[in-house]
Amino acid sequence: MARYGGYYGQWAPYVTVAERRRKAAKKMAALKKSGREVYPVQIEGRTIARTFWGKAWCDHLEAYSDFENRLPRGRTYVRNGSVLDLQIAPGEVTALVNGSSIYTVRIGITALPQARWKTLIQQCSGEIHSVIELLQGKISVAIMKRMTCKNQGLFPSPQQIFMQCSCPDSAVMCKHVAAVLYGVGARLDEHPEYFFQLRKVDHLELIAATVSIQTARPSKKSAKILQSSDLSGLFGIDLENQPVKKLLRKKRKAS
Repeated sequence: MARYGGYYGQWAPYVTVAERRRKAAKKMAALKKSGREVYPVQIEGRTIARTFWGKAWCDHLEAYSDFENRLPRGRTYVRNGSVLDLQIAPGEVTALVNGSSIYTVRIGITALPQARWKTLIQQCSGEIHSVIELLQGKISVAIMKRMTCKNQGLFPSPQQIFMQCSCPDSAVMCKHVAAVLYGVGARLDEHPEYFFQLRKVDHLELIAATVSIQTARPSKKSAKILQSSDLSGLFGIDLENQPVKKLLRKKRKAS
């Protein structure tokens, strides 16, 4: 686990909630006027994440003692709408968080080793029904253990997460970073494919491996599952999607 950047040595003066909201609204208006799309994290009630993907991400964060001191403040911040903008790209999260000022947060996550990714694909593709259920958020115990395993699954360890915040807090994880990490969990509720994107692996490869096994050894039960599963609704794709078709052709040629 590492932190880089930030400004140390002094604390910002107290700013009222009303003043923080005024500054946040002004900042967001300026960004939108400049043409930038902003994606705030909006939590309804106290539950940050409701799906398997989001819950698993938050549970993973809370499983590490390295993070436990700052996570409670992060939960408060994300619940009260302080994460004004959160953007996810391959291996990186960038965000704006409203505090005494508006702070910029950057979180880098190292890529998943290809050897581990290939192993996960092989393990999951052997359980066709479980993989389809996994993509729908209905997981088996076996698949859940594989994907969420600390040392062999998709989740990054604290040493693979690099944090940067422009606030004056010198802690490895400040409350603004913690809020953004929880915000990622909330975002995974709507876009589970971001989970793969953060580790720089392609979820289409998992789907292609699943479909190729299904087409090679179809069964009545698995065929019914595939026909009723709307892959477009799951990940914004379908079986006519060109990347999926290309992956399938490559797998058939390789076999």
